[in-house]
Amino acid sequence: MTKPFAFYSFFPTLLMFLLTGFIQTANAQDGPPDTEEEFEAQYRQRITKDRLNGVYIPKNLDDALLQLDKMISPESQQVIKAIPEDSVCMRMHGRLGMWIILNWGFYGGSRLSHYLKSAGVTFPDDMADFIMLAYHRRLNGKPYAIKELAPQFREKRKKEHEESLKKGKVIHEETRKKN
Repeated sequence: MTKPFAFYSFFPTLLMFLLTGFIQTANAQDGPPDTEEEFEAQYRQRITKDRLNGVYIPKNLDDALLQLDKMISPESQQVIKAIPEDSVCMRMHGRLGMWIILNWGFYGGSRLSHYLKSAGVTFPDDMADFIMLAYHRRLNGKPYAIKELAPQFREKRKKEHEESLKKGKVIHEETRKKN
């Protein structure tokens, strides 16, 4: 007489073996790059894809705003619309902004992040803030063209960099003589 539960006692081990192999294969292909060349190769591949990790990646600003319309309920849109423009990025960054950064692939590169970089918005946090500000402006019937908003973000980042250089201090200074 065969034991009916013999397969079931083996099944968890088989499942774990199969999943481990699948995860290792996925990580070998999609894991973090070890070299600058690997990063560039992954980046070049990622910016051509319309989906990353199963998530649709918008191709431009208008497409991103359309996707936000689909994801955000009308009630939530009214809440976003009511936030003052000068604080919408600060108030929404920890929620919607982080979702945008992580799901639309701003750190590893995506077609949307590449599009924003080509407009001069290069920092992932700025990219998310840029999209949220444009969305807020569109909800309020204000202009949100990329050519209008991108220079503001470039200038903001430039000023922050200059201020950090001014605040920095020299840790060690030495003079070397050539032989």
